[in-house]
Amino acid sequence: MSDRPRIAVTGRIPHAGMELLHEMGEVVAWDSLDVPSVQQVHEMVRGAHAVVTLLTTKVDDAFLDAAGPQLKVVSNVAVGHNNIDLAACAARGVVTTNTPGVLTDATADIAMALVLMVTRRLGEGERVIRRGEPWQWGMFYMLGSGIQGRRLGIIGMGDIGQALARRAKAFGMTIAYSNRRPVAPAVEAELGAQLMSLDELFATSDIVSVNCPYSPATHHLVSTAQFELMKPTAYLVNTARGPIVDEAALVQALQSGRIAGAGLDVFEAEPTVHPGLLECDNAVLVPHLGSATVETRNAMARLAAHNAVNVLSGVEPPTPIPPPAN
Repeated sequence: MSDRPRIAVTGRIPHAGMELLHEMGEVVAWDSLDVPSVQQVHEMVRGAHAVVTLLTTKVDDAFLDAAGPQLKVVSNVAVGHNNIDLAACAARGVVTTNTPGVLTDATADIAMALVLMVTRRLGEGERVIRRGEPWQWGMFYMLGSGIQGRRLGIIGMGDIGQALARRAKAFGMTIAYSNRRPVAPAVEAELGAQLMSLDELFATSDIVSVNCPYSPATHHLVSTAQFELMKPTAYLVNTARGPIVDEAALVQALQSGRIAGAGLDVFEAEPTVHPGLLECDNAVLVPHLGSATVETRNAMARLAAHNAVNVLSGVEPPTPIPPPAN
């Protein structure tokens, strides 16, 4: 029997990460684009010293029981970690890690793309072409809304929120933000960013972008009350996590004209999309592509692998998730 550590990988990841894992230990990996069932995951992780997980993998007590007491690290290939019960891992001495930083620019690019798509009605325009509908250039045909001089309100001013703010500023937008604490004065000065309460941000922004982490505290943070505060000419963009936005309330806001439109990269019950959203021409819907570039996914896989390898080697991982406060 090999004395090399056993490493389980619960979904397909790029070769850049797999290569590092194979150098370290005996690797068992899910080799299908389909998401494994809970039972299949539990069978795969049994006896593992390290598990590399995707955001579709639920890490809870049942997962940890299946893995066994030898498990040292759960390395998540994502920035968000709402799929992991951090308290359960900490109680068993299991280190948890994620992959921040390497996907900041890719995700900010998608957020900015959604801003442009929804305000300029690009999704609607493409559907006209693809459906073969007759159309003709005209002064009043499919008019959108310019973003220069408009206010972008960012909920969650971490790395991705700041990267989005830099892009928006380059497009001539002004920046407001809501965050648990003010960003550094130098960052505020660079971006010309104004800290606001959530209510003020919703009421005064022309576009609201959701960039905060998902947690029980942010579940349905954006719902009917927030849509009622927004201007009827305002737009919502979400590239964080789907359950932060109440999709049923969003559908009602879009269909009633309470807000002008929405751009979504994430959904409440992925891969299922609320059927009402599919009927809204003023919604741009893309299938969770925030980090979907070759370069970014390679970097995420490498970082996740380094995190796992470091813990197995008795070395501090590059990007540990802080244990939850007691």
